[in-house]
Amino acid sequence: IHNSTQQRLPGAIIIGVRKGGTRALLEMLNLHPDVEVAKAEVHYFNVDEHYRRGLAWYRAQMPFTVPGQLTVEKTPGYFSAPQAPARVWDMNPAVRLLLIVRDPAERLVSDYTQVLHNRLTRNKPYQPLEELLIHRGHIDPGYKALQRSLYHQHLARWLEVFPREQIHVVDGDALIRNPFPELRKAERFLDLPPRISPSNFYYNTTKGFYCLLSAGHDKCLDESKGRPHAPLSVQAFKKLCRYFRKPNKIFFEMVGRSFSWC
Repeated sequence: IHNSTQQRLPGAIIIGVRKGGTRALLEMLNLHPDVEVAKAEVHYFNVDEHYRRGLAWYRAQMPFTVPGQLTVEKTPGYFSAPQAPARVWDMNPAVRLLLIVRDPAERLVSDYTQVLHNRLTRNKPYQPLEELLIHRGHIDPGYKALQRSLYHQHLARWLEVFPREQIHVVDGDALIRNPFPELRKAERFLDLPPRISPSNFYYNTTKGFYCLLSAGHDKCLDESKGRPHAPLSVQAFKKLCRYFRKPNKIFFEMVGRSFSWC
């Protein structure tokens, strides 16, 4: 038999959101025998220096697959990059897009926590979250992590290019609480035969979330997942939740469903 193992461009991309559970979603989809995933974030469509290298470079970042397998890559930076939607469309107008979302206020705190952790690791100082987030008693709309939580703004740009049917929204909070139902929906969206089963997951009481089981090997998400969050006063968090109320409502209308966010 002619063995046509080769690197192929992705048929599906997890485009975001940052700190939304993209790694968990990728690892869980990777349980499927017909899925192969790019191990590292590729940052092709959102980094000009990479994009200039062209599709041959992009393809070289992909895993080897046989015909009939689906290649999936995830780069959460794509969702909020203005140039990404048109570039992805140019690669393949039929590509399937996965967007995993979670409570935008919690996502912001998690985003700050990651940046803080990275700065502290490099012995760099970093301002407390409240200083970055609140200016003269008001939420500062210029704060980057806040902007990354305005899902409706970013989704609007993707929907200028892609039809709504090509973007599947995954509930990140539900994925962590009970992975299987969310994955079954993702399998259906990706036209994959249902191969992932509840027996692929077990709850790790120490970590407080699910770990994956596949062919007798178990895999728990790495230490950076489920890091304790940076402190934010109850008052500031409430202010943040109020700020997101309207943007969330717009997002719910765009995706045709609502989420129980703060």
